[in-house]
Amino acid sequence: MPRAALALLACVALGCAGGTGVPGLDRALGSMGQAPGAALDEPTVIAGLREALRVGTDRTVASTSRLDGYLANELIRIHTPESLTTMTRTLRTVGMGRQVDELEVAMNRAAEQAAGEAGQVFWSGIRQMSVRDAWGILDGGDTAATDYFRRTTSGELRTRFAPIVEQKMSAVGLVRLYDDLTARYRALPLAALAKEPPDLRAHVTDGALSGLFTVLAQEETRIRREPAARTTELLKRVFGAR
Repeated sequence: MPRAALALLACVALGCAGGTGVPGLDRALGSMGQAPGAALDEPTVIAGLREALRVGTDRTVASTSRLDGYLANELIRIHTPESLTTMTRTLRTVGMGRQVDELEVAMNRAAEQAAGEAGQVFWSGIRQMSVRDAWGILDGGDTAATDYFRRTTSGELRTRFAPIVEQKMSAVGLVRLYDDLTARYRALPLAALAKEPPDLRAHVTDGALSGLFTVLAQEETRIRREPAARTTELLKRVFGAR
């Protein structure tokens, strides 16, 4: 059971990426002089799991923080706030669709640039993982590892993301774009804005966090469910018998 547990959690974290094996598992086995089929003690299971989760979350961060990591992924793309629906729809009808699109692009660029900050926070969550947490991930559902990270890292991620998002919003011209669009909208006959303007920083921060966990959950579910996603001999051997 311990060997199967480590293999399962390793491939969940690796997000079905290609390769020859799990780095943490390879090192743990090598250092103890054990063959892959040998029984692993609990400390080795936890050490290998932590390393595998680190690799997996690093890849999730890399996926979301690259150019178009949010913008080109319809599953996590950040759209304009619902409170601006009337304004954006009206502006599109008067030929300002390009400017509205630019606003949405700027929101996603801010999220992409902030997403790179998640790696250190995820690694902190991995270091704090207990033996009980590890077995809970194993015995949980398709997104148990993602749920663990959501529970243990959301607060710190939000604290780190908020000021970065605000800085990136300025860098990509989001505030200027929004102010320009609202000014043009107010100039239209019968235009009416919501009494309370949207908190764009909170909107982008929430979207960035949601996107991170969505990608992580998607990869975790794939490796748990899809035989074709088991890209190493270790994964095929362990999951083929399940």
